[in-house]
Amino acid sequence: MVSELKALFEYYEKEKGIDRSKMVDALQSALLAASKKSIGPARELRIEIDPDKGSIRAFARLLVSETVENPFEQLSVKHARKLKADAQPGDEVDIEVTPKDFGRIAAQTAKQTWMQRLREAEKANLYDEFKDRTGDVVSGTIRRFDKSDVVVDLGKFEGIMTSRERVPTEDYTSGDRMRFYVKAVEKSTSRGPEIILSRSHPNFVRRLFEFEVSEIADRTVEIVSIAREAGYRTKVAVHSADDKVDPVGACVGLRGARVKNIVRELNNEKVDIIRWSKDVAEFTKEALKPIKILSIKVDEDHKRVLLTVSEEELSKAIGRKGQNARLTSRLIGYDLVIEKDEHAAKVFESHVEEAVHRIAADLDIDKNIARKLVGEGLSDLSNFADADADDIAAILDGDAELAQQIVDKVAAITSRS
Repeated sequence: MVSELKALFEYYEKEKGIDRSKMVDALQSALLAASKKSIGPARELRIEIDPDKGSIRAFARLLVSETVENPFEQLSVKHARKLKADAQPGDEVDIEVTPKDFGRIAAQTAKQTWMQRLREAEKANLYDEFKDRTGDVVSGTIRRFDKSDVVVDLGKFEGIMTSRERVPTEDYTSGDRMRFYVKAVEKSTSRGPEIILSRSHPNFVRRLFEFEVSEIADRTVEIVSIAREAGYRTKVAVHSADDKVDPVGACVGLRGARVKNIVRELNNEKVDIIRWSKDVAEFTKEALKPIKILSIKVDEDHKRVLLTVSEEELSKAIGRKGQNARLTSRLIGYDLVIEKDEHAAKVFESHVEEAVHRIAADLDIDKNIARKLVGEGLSDLSNFADADADDIAAILDGDAELAQQIVDKVAAITSRS
């Protein structure tokens, strides 16, 4: 028992990093509960352990009494004076009560309790070691899956990546080695302290830029804001107080090397690097490039940006399922309202109607027919020069007779001019 305990102390101290005094406290508590079975309810029972020798002794503090009515509480004067020569009734005397087979019995009874306390000590060590590492990026190996959670081996400890912190486009397989963002270290949980890991957090991208871009690490370039939809797209706004430094160029790197490394770590997630501006309108334009904005208005009172784009650019500005507009809104910190330019559409429609009226009058044809011709680009008589009767008949649903009449009228008008 002695050699076994000593070996256990040394193992857990060296391999698990658990302080020996904590192990002694844990074992004392466990043996104190276990010893009641082998010793009985002795008064003020305590356990003394020598961690260096691995020895265990049990002591009880009994009351010296003329008459012993309860041997678990009292000690006769005669017996007490063998231990303490001047013992008097009413004194307290420590007496060793270690049973002969206490080592074997106590070890069997206490083992489970002790191991539990040691696990608690390990968890406490985990919290102490990781409590200041929130916000760091760590490397780990995917070990197993607990329902929808991913359990990651971090060396001495394990981390948990919950379903909310996973990237929806990534597949995770046991044995994969990846980098993770330490989102939090939670102390009070039913399973003890937990290291909460993430690959979807926006700050994971921020830390990757800090590792990859030296100008960000030394604060020559600052990441002002990040908007991310993990697995799909991230927008990063950067700024430098030094006019000689191009913040976007610094993040992109020579031939895109820096940002490529980040994109590779993010499994080809699209990353847009945008020049930040304190002018919200200018910042919004930068965030939506290469989309051409026709007009923009910033409503500071309601924290909104209202802008108009052409009908052709509207779908690009909004993005698939609204993603581009959503990310831009998060990046600039304003609600984004995007509308198509109705004025441009009205002007275009007005020009079309003018052309319809002109063609209908010049060729003496119905406006509906003229509208078909204008819709195919024949908005002026000069456009008919490269169109023959067959071309026009195709526009007019095969009406060859009417097509020939139009060709003849165009030729007659052209010859008079």
